[in-house]
Amino acid sequence: MALRFPENPLYELLRDEKVEEFNSQRESAQQIDFHDCDFRGLDLRGLNAIGINFSGCYFRAADLRGIDFSRSILDGASLAAAQISGCYFPKDIDAAEISVSVDKGIRMRARVISE
Repeated sequence: MALRFPENPLYELLRDEKVEEFNSQRESAQQIDFHDCDFRGLDLRGLNAIGINFSGCYFRAADLRGIDFSRSILDGASLAAAQISGCYFPKDIDAAEISVSVDKGIRMRARVISE
């Protein structure tokens, strides 16, 4: 699977590590779909990740500390060597999946949760 680098102004703000600007401009977007995008090595601390589709994304060595991903889609994302201290992850991704993804770079698999 090839990573995407969409010509999307919101994506470009994150690629430039302009997180505060992204957070203020994201309000105008109905849905944000960054599936299969590359976020390698970026400092994304402070990101408002609510409702964003990050499925299949690559976050190798990214600084994600403190981000609330609990209402994001992360199925198939890879966190190889990412800094994740203080992150809040979706309930459908097991802690073991997150740990192995950070350590080995595997893509995380979401599980079906019955309420």
